[in-house]
Amino acid sequence: MPDYRLISIGTLAAHPLWDEKAPSRTGHATTTLIEAGAIKLLVDPGLPAQAMLARLSERTSVRFDEITHVFLTSFQPERRRALRAFESAIWWIGELEKEAALDGLTEQRDEADAAGDHEIRGLAEAEIDQLQRCRIAPDNLAPKVDLFPLPGVTPGTCGLLLALPASTVLICGDAVATAEHLHQGKVLPHCTNLDQAMESFKEAVEIADVLVPGRDNLLFNPLRRMGS
Repeated sequence: MPDYRLISIGTLAAHPLWDEKAPSRTGHATTTLIEAGAIKLLVDPGLPAQAMLARLSERTSVRFDEITHVFLTSFQPERRRALRAFESAIWWIGELEKEAALDGLTEQRDEADAAGDHEIRGLAEAEIDQLQRCRIAPDNLAPKVDLFPLPGVTPGTCGLLLALPASTVLICGDAVATAEHLHQGKVLPHCTNLDQAMESFKEAVEIADVLVPGRDNLLFNPLRRMGS
């Protein structure tokens, strides 16, 4: 049976439901550790490497070199700042997300190449190399831990669904961003596909007893609690 623990609580650089119009802080993703048998799976290591490793040692006895897998709910930079700290792990990402990110980065590299901008081209190449290192996540990542597509915020955002004895837990990525987004029934304003994002939000709320949002502490589903 899987076990999970929040390692770091994420935040938005600018929280639209706090009436913030410009960045007020450095955004980073919520990071979760899932343990299932021999698998030690870290989801969205969004802090810089030094801070991520410190937080890991504060929140769990699992050492950074014991992490067997890393899963990215999307390829947004705020989800993967510490990715290179886990070189010995297998990196996973959703198939549609990898395809969309590769298309965007390839276009960016080609445009920079045509403009003679070697700095941007080099940055795009480095991003492509990191993305190509990511493997396509299987439907079942570990016992009772399943891939759960949540497209819309990005083309291939995926969450993870944990089937626990007493509850269903969904690690949402930015499909459900914060407590305010959950309670107000809203998604982030800058989505690849707003209609898709709203459908994914609704699916998350329908299926999960507990939600781990992309940029907040874990949340109990208020609809499930009212119906209990």
